[in-house]
Amino acid sequence: MNIDEEKRLLIKIARMYYLNDMTQSEISKSLGIYRTSISRLLKKARDEGVVQIKIIDEGGGNIELESRLEKLFGLKKVIIAASEPELPTDAKKKAVARAGAVLMKDIIIDGDIVGFAWGSTMGSLIGEFSDCPQRSAHFVPLVGGPGTMETKYHVNAIVYSIANDFGGEAYLIDAAAVVERKETRDDIVQSNYFRKISELWDQITVAVVGIGAEISNSNMIWTGFYDDKVIDDLNRHGAIGDICSRFYDSEGEIINSELTDRTIAIPLERLRNTRYSIALAESVEKAAPILAAIKGQYINTLVTTEETAVEIIRLAVS
Repeated sequence: MNIDEEKRLLIKIARMYYLNDMTQSEISKSLGIYRTSISRLLKKARDEGVVQIKIIDEGGGNIELESRLEKLFGLKKVIIAASEPELPTDAKKKAVARAGAVLMKDIIIDGDIVGFAWGSTMGSLIGEFSDCPQRSAHFVPLVGGPGTMETKYHVNAIVYSIANDFGGEAYLIDAAAVVERKETRDDIVQSNYFRKISELWDQITVAVVGIGAEISNSNMIWTGFYDDKVIDDLNRHGAIGDICSRFYDSEGEIINSELTDRTIAIPLERLRNTRYSIALAESVEKAAPILAAIKGQYINTLVTTEETAVEIIRLAVS
């Protein structure tokens, strides 16, 4: 077979396979050529440019970026939400929440114990679970309530709404994330009412959390909990971010301070053993706290925006 004849054969086989939707076995019978030869010739057609495959990525071309993050950090899954840098913050958070909701509908199964933190991105999950599969699962707060923040960001509102969407059982928490005295915290966590919450924390299978940015005296989100003394103490310890009001430094090491003994939240160490520990977080300012959370192995799944993902990689390789 000369070169021209082989080229015509490659084109014919490629047309039959890619345009006429014929199987390799059908092509083999039609042309009287071994099936193994059909497979080899199809590969040759691609190698020589007779067949050129083009993938149209309508999600913003982020598959490679997702894969790079997964491989770089050993993450279970990364999802880059469809979002543009010029969008307002609320729109970006909604995009992340929407992508997170799609993920949760795929991974939550019967028997799961699903825990949630609170925050503005977490609150954006509410209303994003249309056509939700029904699951015999338990839904529980991972941290106490958010002090003076809006009700829609309260962990109980988030848990109750999503549990209802999935047809699961919701458990609520009747305590703030941070109380004034260690003794108050001890009384709450040792109470009969709180025992069920603690048991669920021990068995958590899916955790969905936000990532708190680096704190400062001017960061108004903290005014419901932390005075200047507490903030100064956290800064002295090198706090770079938090999950469920549990703070950690740039290497992901947990910070134990006076605040720790007044915090009502799941211990971060328990998040390392969950099947999915999902962070919903975006913004360049949160890149460093997200990276530190990855280092601490508190999250194994990340839903974020492209600009945040790029900054995380920049910080990691610089």
